[in-house]
Amino acid sequence: MPATTPDVVVVTTTHETEDKARALAAAAVRERLAACAQIHPIRSLYWWDGEVQDSAEWRVDLKTRTDLADRLTAFIGAQHDYETPEVVVVPVTAGNPAYLEWVAAETTAH
Repeated sequence: MPATTPDVVVVTTTHETEDKARALAAAAVRERLAACAQIHPIRSLYWWDGEVQDSAEWRVDLKTRTDLADRLTAFIGAQHDYETPEVVVVPVTAGNPAYLEWVAAETTAH
């Protein structure tokens, strides 16, 4: 990957409804904290309150610059109604340079 390729990450969170996932994704894109987001229906199994939970959820994958990851994480926390929302930041180690440049451009104030 060329040194000039922007540093990009994927920030993932979940919501219990599609409407809430869409609202969060739209707000993050509108605020230029993410260039784009994909929303996927998923099934989550996890420990909570001392037992295994089995829930339908909606996963939101937001593409952004590495230097915006902390701001986006805080934004998600402020918007979220889960007590402990999932927020995972995964580095993009390679990709289409034109796409990565687009992510960087769309997350820069215009």
